[in-house]
Amino acid sequence: MKVGTTARSGAVGSGSVAWTGPVRTCVGCRARAAASELLRVVAGDVSVIPDPQHRLAGRGAYIHLQVGCLDLALRRRAWTRALRVAGALDDSLLRDMLAASEDDE
Repeated sequence: MKVGTTARSGAVGSGSVAWTGPVRTCVGCRARAAASELLRVVAGDVSVIPDPQHRLAGRGAYIHLQVGCLDLALRRRAWTRALRVAGALDDSLLRDMLAASEDDE
């Protein structure tokens, strides 16, 4: 570890950096954000399953609650890479959930 870094944040300085929780990367836009700001998804048998409670078993990937990020993830074929599955996954359940959350705002 570098001199002046904290084990949790990696920030250089006095060591009084506040712990903000885990940081994850959105598979769509590739922006980093707090895990609490992103939706975790896992691979089901044939579809991508939303995991808002972060409790489902299996490899997870994170995405912003925006249909635009979902479109980017599909265009980049990010699900197969991030979830390490072979073949395409159905995202209709996730798309419906994201569309509903955008309508609420």
